Amino acid sequence: MIKKIIVTTTLVIVVAVFFSATRTNYTHIEQDKVADIILENPDAIILDVRTQEEYERKHIPHAVLSPIENLREGDFSAIPDKNKVILIYCWTGRRAEDSAKILVENGYKNIYEFGGLVEWKGKVEGTEVD
Repeated sequence: MIKKIIVTTTLVIVVAVFFSATRTNYTHIEQDKVADIILENPDAIILDVRTQEEYERKHIPHAVLSPIENLREGDFSAIPDKNKVILIYCWTGRRAEDSAKILVENGYKNIYEFGGLVEWKGKVEGTEVD
């Protein structure tokens, strides 16, 4: 009985280590690195995970909107290619972090989270432009 428990426990640990080692994590980057990543990856997606209303008020030019609620519900239609470089932001950074985790859990490989629009010093579009 004890031998069976030890074997089962060992197997669970091996499987857990394997999956954690093969799972790709996202990378948090400073906002000043976003331009460098886009230069290296011109087809990168800038992903805004806020609400439609927030996006309409102010967003980074060319950003693709996919609210975090859509991602939580399994709607990844705005970002069909799991191998593309994806740069994620929200307003303060919390939803961006959560969204990055969701994408990684769903097989996306090249995820960069760069915080919130509240600290963004680059260009913006929308009705609430500074």
